[in-house]
Amino acid sequence: MTGTGNRTLRLLSLLQQRRQWGGGELAERLGVSLRTLRRDVERLRDLGYPVDAQPGVDGGYRLAPGASLPPLVLDDDEAVALTVGLQAAAQSAVAGMAEASVRALTTVTQVLPPRLRRRADALRAVTVPAAWGAAGPAVDPQVLTAVATSCRDTERLEFGYTAGDGARTERLTEPFRLVAHGRRWYLVAYDLHRGDWRSFRLDRIGQPRGTGQRFSPRTLPGADAAAFVRRGLEGQRPSGHVMEAEVHAPAEEVRARLGPWATVEPVDDGRCRVRMETHDLSWAALALGSVGAEFTVLSPPGLRDLLADWAGRFHRAADRAGPG
Repeated sequence: MTGTGNRTLRLLSLLQQRRQWGGGELAERLGVSLRTLRRDVERLRDLGYPVDAQPGVDGGYRLAPGASLPPLVLDDDEAVALTVGLQAAAQSAVAGMAEASVRALTTVTQVLPPRLRRRADALRAVTVPAAWGAAGPAVDPQVLTAVATSCRDTERLEFGYTAGDGARTERLTEPFRLVAHGRRWYLVAYDLHRGDWRSFRLDRIGQPRGTGQRFSPRTLPGADAAAFVRRGLEGQRPSGHVMEAEVHAPAEEVRARLGPWATVEPVDDGRCRVRMETHDLSWAALALGSVGAEFTVLSPPGLRDLLADWAGRFHRAADRAGPG
């Protein structure tokens, strides 16, 4: 690929990373003059990428929704299929899949034309996922991507929020990170009305809208956004079961198996302690069984009773002769 082609791809990548770039800042990142930048923008437009240019002091360039997707990247059917697939994967229980899907979905929907977005929404509306166990609360993909975009662009976000008791308030926030935890999505943000950090369940957020105001990210109290959410949940009365077990396997291996749905702390090189919050002890039993190592249940006693019942039924099933 030529140097011009490489620079064009880099320009496209930069435009996908932020909602808007100043012309001077973008030219500096590419190491070119403003005149060359304008030629590169025209080259992207010729390829079918809708790049908007806004004049003035606060102007710049941004990648906007267009009339069609670039033909060499995706056709219409592929774009719809990709969007619906990413929306489904965003609710996935596979470790790391949900977060990566949200990032990809945010990038795709940024350039998805309205006519294709309507097709994707219609297909999603009539599709029934077949999932094991009870799914988490439904999150509108448009809410998910709107919040993710504000996090990425460090843009202040307004939304209506419904608390657990049904009270609804309007919030103005500086969004920080999205966290998938316990089959739910949370937004970690600085609440400007309350002057403090908060976590918000995404299924309780309505009509999120960016204000157009950028901000410099504040320092989050705590190790990371996931730890902040867990600490907040620990202060609430548990609505399900809290499972603890000692697993005879290294913490790194167990953590890789269970992903974000459990807290794994090492005991020594060959053992670790696993903690999981769940509404159904069957999920805890399945999780421990999936690790493929010996384990000891520490709590609750009901999980030991469940495992004893399962063990008896599995043993009897193994002793029965199958057909043929």
